[in-house]
Amino acid sequence: MLNPHALLLSGDALRERFIALDAFLCAQQNVWREKPFIQQQLNWETDHPELAAWLRGRSLADAQDSHANPYHLAAPQPFADWAQQAQQLSTIGSFAQAALVDRPLRMQNGIGGRKWQQIAAFAGVLHSGAQQPLAANAAWLDWCAGKGHLGRYLAWPNAPLECLEFNPALVKSGQAISQKHLAHAQHTLCDVMSTASAEALRRSDVVVALHACGDLHTHLVRQVSVQQSTALALAPCCYNRTHAEVYRPLSTLGQSSVLQLDKDDLSLPLLATVTASARECRLRDQSMAWRLAFDSLQRKLRAVDEYLPTPSLSAAWFNKPFAQWCADLAKLKGLPRVPVQNWTALEAQGWQRLAQVRNLELVAGLFRRPLELWLVLDQALFLSEQGFVVQLGEFCAVELTPRNLLLRAWRA
Repeated sequence: MLNPHALLLSGDALRERFIALDAFLCAQQNVWREKPFIQQQLNWETDHPELAAWLRGRSLADAQDSHANPYHLAAPQPFADWAQQAQQLSTIGSFAQAALVDRPLRMQNGIGGRKWQQIAAFAGVLHSGAQQPLAANAAWLDWCAGKGHLGRYLAWPNAPLECLEFNPALVKSGQAISQKHLAHAQHTLCDVMSTASAEALRRSDVVVALHACGDLHTHLVRQVSVQQSTALALAPCCYNRTHAEVYRPLSTLGQSSVLQLDKDDLSLPLLATVTASARECRLRDQSMAWRLAFDSLQRKLRAVDEYLPTPSLSAAWFNKPFAQWCADLAKLKGLPRVPVQNWTALEAQGWQRLAQVRNLELVAGLFRRPLELWLVLDQALFLSEQGFVVQLGEFCAVELTPRNLLLRAWRA
């Protein structure tokens, strides 16, 4: 839920919160970097055996109940201390929402209910800022626009709008939709990572990006400074979708940090699954339990006690009997022929390991939001260094999307 009592981060508070988060994450990095799925024993378990044993003794259902909000779990110390610090450092205010004129109901056609609510909440924030008044005819630029649903919502009924999108099919579809609702909207086929996006940035008043992934949003943050853009509203997503092997901080403070974040680290904030359907959760659990069972099997087959990465598999793979699945995966990985096993016991072992993995992951789960906030604050501080006034807060409830952080910036 949104926290109506917490404050938005702006001004000196951006710097102060980043410094505190950086100290916390650096001090505990040997804890949250551990990967229970591929490590049968975690390094921190030696230092905290009571906590490890307690977590390993819980069921899969216990872990699932605690996954979305592990902060209040009555686990042995130092879990409660880590949880208290993580929650305190992650607390952030929510933006006010302006009451907007309802958009025509037909504009919602083809958009999922949750996505439509995200768009409406995002738009409500942008029109609520008394410190950042928007002209009635402000020119909007929708970055990585897809079909341009966000841009159309913001620009309706008659403000200028340009949508940049890399996928030709989405550009064509978006233009066709705009012909019905916002005929003057321009949908441009564009690789936003190229120089072709520069002119669009220069001619826009407000650049918006709802869940632009990885390099697509960090490149945008850099470019709004280079191209002297007037205002930006960004909700980042998928921090791990980057070509760089190690995260390259943007801000001066970020560059001075000793944290070196690889793609696995950048994936941590994305592990929350509050919006997954029951069917998606069942398929995910089956995939993970079978992979963990196969992990035990492959260690014996290879006589090597280490994790063996396996490729992403289509859903059709999991329609096979477990024994056939293991044999086919072993063949795919070039392993020796699988001898007859007690397949029932092996599969049960996989499910037992999954319960342990999920419960041990609750420790790293405490650090999901602190790390995400560290990443977005790095971008906020960079924009502040470039002369922008910056606000950071939540634009919607986590039930709509776990990626609910919004960075709003404009030139003073």
